Amino acid sequence: MEIDNPNSNNISDNKFSINVLQLLKSAQMQHGLRHGDYTRYRRYCTARLRRLYKSLKFTHGRGKYTRKTITESTVTEVRFLHLVLYTAERAWSHAMEKRQLPDGPNSRQRIYLIGRLRKAVKWATLFAQLCAIKGDSRTSLEAEAYASYMKGNLLFEQDQNWDTALMNFKSARAVYEELGKYGDLENQVLCRERVEELEPSIRYCLHKIGESNLQASELLQIGEMEGPALDLFKAKLEAVMAEARSQQAASMTEFHWLGHRFPIANAKTRVAIVKAQELEKDLHGPAADSLPAEKRLAIFDKIFTAYHEARSCIRSDLVSAGNAENVKDDLNGLDKAVSAVLGQRTIERNQLLVTLAKSKLTRRRDDKNEKVTKPEELVRLYDLLLQNTADLSDLVSSGRDRKPEELAFSEECALKSLSFRAESLAGKRAEAYALYCRARSLAEDVLQKFRTLNENDQIIKELKMLCDECRSNSCIEHATGIMEEVKAPENLSKRVSNLSLTGADKKLEKYLLEKLDSYESAVGDSNVKGVSRIEVFPPAFQAIPRNPIVLDLAYNFIEFPSLESRMKKEKKGFLRLW
Repeated sequence: MEIDNPNSNNISDNKFSINVLQLLKSAQMQHGLRHGDYTRYRRYCTARLRRLYKSLKFTHGRGKYTRKTITESTVTEVRFLHLVLYTAERAWSHAMEKRQLPDGPNSRQRIYLIGRLRKAVKWATLFAQLCAIKGDSRTSLEAEAYASYMKGNLLFEQDQNWDTALMNFKSARAVYEELGKYGDLENQVLCRERVEELEPSIRYCLHKIGESNLQASELLQIGEMEGPALDLFKAKLEAVMAEARSQQAASMTEFHWLGHRFPIANAKTRVAIVKAQELEKDLHGPAADSLPAEKRLAIFDKIFTAYHEARSCIRSDLVSAGNAENVKDDLNGLDKAVSAVLGQRTIERNQLLVTLAKSKLTRRRDDKNEKVTKPEELVRLYDLLLQNTADLSDLVSSGRDRKPEELAFSEECALKSLSFRAESLAGKRAEAYALYCRARSLAEDVLQKFRTLNENDQIIKELKMLCDECRSNSCIEHATGIMEEVKAPENLSKRVSNLSLTGADKKLEKYLLEKLDSYESAVGDSNVKGVSRIEVFPPAFQAIPRNPIVLDLAYNFIEFPSLESRMKKEKKGFLRLW
């Protein structure tokens, strides 16, 4: 979408054509905004402007800086319009970069942010004016929509002139709605996406004016939408929600837990607790059952973050409390209460994971493409629940003077632990009849204790289902065991007869003689796949030691004594010479 050829966008009557939305969307998605990285996109805009200035030979001088203005007479190529457009984009991305600071922009940074947005509006307005003269009708219309969108962003950030901001956003939406009816399919999709991104800003402006009765939950639902045009709205929404929490937290002076009232002096602690309680309403509200599991898990993560932030503030206050014993006692009690609530939410999150694992376990034979859930994974989750319940019970029973509410809560934790233990035994479906009988006895014991308390109907219902399931599974296991016992001799003889010395299956890793230390059945287990192999035959060659070769290397260097004196001398006569 980057156009450097001066004649590529010219039409016959000297009017330039730029698909503004498609050009910007392509650049944004390819250079950082797919992941919300405005720094990378700003650097891309800077590099793009440098290339455009050089290619157009429109630099501002080597020595003294003399800025060249872009006017109607200057625009002889479409790349001059690109200069103005990318300058506005660079200023806008710089403002959004400041908006996304971890702790939010402070007063000085916000002044700088608004200055960047003003500059973006200035260049977007110039771009619209030049396109109205030098561009075709579609380009001029898109430029007007772009300028209106930038003006709306500036007023949106300034928290003033909501009527004017609403008018600009509506003007941009009307243009993109009309443009979405024409052109190719890609352009229509982009225009519809931009209309959807503008809708939350319009609704928020109506809410600020007073013409729309938006609830906080609806604003949060709008804030979950994705898109670069919504980042400013999300930042504004988060600031509004933080301000509302601060106002709500100002009236929150105590934290109630199991009959105790703990004073909260730190404002940050109050805000964190209020945020967590608002998120808990989404989990336990009337619309909680309609939430998908992934969204509920995400809400749990936000709750954990809020409570951990509250605990961090409490422990910082403990460090700075000094020798004030009353203050320390209140802070320790508050820390205990927040930790207990955090433990409760952890148990609820793990129970949700158990529900998901059970649903996958029941349909593991039907959905071949889905990841198989093994019974061991379900047992691991139940072990986590047992550990969470034990930790929560220890935390609650750690005090000396306990109230009746704490005693009842400890009893409830013990019953939950017993029910989780029963369910963990029932989760091992590969085990035999004895495990199901044990699980059934535990479940009936817990069910009887819960009935005496006359509460927790949901747990009672789950325990009834657990008892029925354990009874049916124990019957199935019993019947299956009897059938296997009857057929065991026949199956054993059949498998022994099928034993192979070497086997033709090359996928088996080890032979039986190589697995003598592992207690795995080779013929009696029904889960064994393939034919077991005993040993490799013929055996492979092995290197063996042989007798050493002796080389007498010293023989040639030994000087032997002369033996001529011992040799018999031959007598030579006159006749022996011939």
